[in-house]
Amino acid sequence: MRKVTILVAWLAVAGAILAAPLGASARFPELIALPDGFRPEGIAIGNGPTFYVGSIGTGAIYRGDLRTGEGAILNPGATGRAAIGVVFDDGKLFVAGGPTGKGFVYDARTGALLATHQLTTESDTFVNDVVVARGAAYFTDSRQPALYRVGTGENGGVTTIPLIGDIHYIAGNNANGIEATPNGKTLVIVQSNTGKVFRVEPASGETTEITLDETVVNGDGLLLDGRTLYVVQNRLNQVAVVRLDTRLASGEVVTHITDSDFDVPSTIDEFGNRLYAVNARFTTPSTPTTAYSLAQFRKVP
Repeated sequence: MRKVTILVAWLAVAGAILAAPLGASARFPELIALPDGFRPEGIAIGNGPTFYVGSIGTGAIYRGDLRTGEGAILNPGATGRAAIGVVFDDGKLFVAGGPTGKGFVYDARTGALLATHQLTTESDTFVNDVVVARGAAYFTDSRQPALYRVGTGENGGVTTIPLIGDIHYIAGNNANGIEATPNGKTLVIVQSNTGKVFRVEPASGETTEITLDETVVNGDGLLLDGRTLYVVQNRLNQVAVVRLDTRLASGEVVTHITDSDFDVPSTIDEFGNRLYAVNARFTTPSTPTTAYSLAQFRKVP
């Protein structure tokens, strides 16, 4: 019986290999090229190994395959758009619009622009990142002490939620990356200029500092994986790995991940035990021929 089981399993593996497209590799590329001059910032990984990356300058959306590294422009963007943070939810892409003060919603299959939300009319704004939790998208603003809530349904309106409590905005970039607990009842944000991390009550905007043993300055994109919080520290070319306690009251920075492929990483997303960082290259002048990429690395056990 054991021999039959092994034979069947071997045949299944062989069939899968034969069915794979020519040129496909079982080993996902460590470095994935993005279009030259694209100026990427945010990344979202959707169904299967499909990833989406947004362009700061035009709001364009690029879609690719983590297995092959190949991809193409899904939406070319337009004047007056920008794409900073990106999140995938239920076949849609929710995109933070940076200095436009807007949030955009795209069809992840066709690339069609489904909705444009004017989140704020403040002239000094930078809508930086977004997460979806409990039927709503929450956007951070690095210049204004508020979150913007947009319902994910067809008639989702905009609600401004002032941030109160422990967080205090100062000059520079403040609230940046945002994540949510699995039940969606608590949000987590990082304040880039102070290196502090906060939990946020979505309805009230009440912020409570999560006490860390060291600051995570230049904190950009976040990924919450169970009780492990990954914090991208862009210009430091590293990712801080924070172990949180069960109450999200405190945390310990257990290590910093560095990689020779990092070039000012901005945001990350996960696919299994793989993590993918966008090399935003903020310290490199952007030209039409400037190369950009995604860097693959692994989660900390």
